[in-house]
Amino acid sequence: MRDRNFDDIAEKFSRNIYGTTKGQLRQTILWQDLDNVLATFGDRKLRVLDAGGGEGQTAILMAQRGHHVTLCDLSAEMVARAKRAAEEKGVSDNMHFIHCAAQDIAQHLETQVDLILFHAVLEWVAEPQEMLKTLWSVLTPGGALSLMFYNANGLLMRNVLVGNFGYVQQGMYKKKRRTLSPDFPRDPQQVYGWLEVMGWEITGKTGVRVFHDYLRDKQKQHDCLDALTEIETRYCRQEPFISLGRYIHVIARKPQKQG
Repeated sequence: MRDRNFDDIAEKFSRNIYGTTKGQLRQTILWQDLDNVLATFGDRKLRVLDAGGGEGQTAILMAQRGHHVTLCDLSAEMVARAKRAAEEKGVSDNMHFIHCAAQDIAQHLETQVDLILFHAVLEWVAEPQEMLKTLWSVLTPGGALSLMFYNANGLLMRNVLVGNFGYVQQGMYKKKRRTLSPDFPRDPQQVYGWLEVMGWEITGKTGVRVFHDYLRDKQKQHDCLDALTEIETRYCRQEPFISLGRYIHVIARKPQKQG
């Protein structure tokens, strides 16, 4: 199976994801975690890989903090958008752009990296375990992986709450391929298991949008975003809320000593 390329719907992707409270809240919660990870490295400038980095929103913020970021994406349109955004923000000198699938990134890197960003990509990848092995191979010992994936539990919860009982009973099979609904929603326990078997040490788990998407009154997503963000922050790193997030953000480290 081929992995999803967003060349055909790049504008829709940008508008429907980052141009909404969904995207704003996702970035807020994500950066709470990322700032904590960066603090563990001290003041040194890191080599960062944003694999499947899309339009570069997170990569650019990382470059603004002084780190050198390599962004790759399967979509040429997404890479072009990321380049333009980096130029507008004045961080092009801290960034390197590669048009390639995340699975092929190893052949484009001269050295291993300190931090890998892999956000909202695993749910589009047909061979997730092989993808995680590739990320392991390009990460330096002691480095960190920031992995955010679309949560199958959240998909189930959302569809039951809106009354899509037939869809749930049929296994929530995706009929239309060219949509923003991910091809392969991931079971969190399965993802954790893949990571641990490979040798990753999971150091953090966060539910992303553990309440936002389930609100009955959608207008409150906009009108009460500050209050909602405070509540999300309070509960998103404890169960059962982690497992109910529409996405789950995992921080995993590659041990300094292997074997």
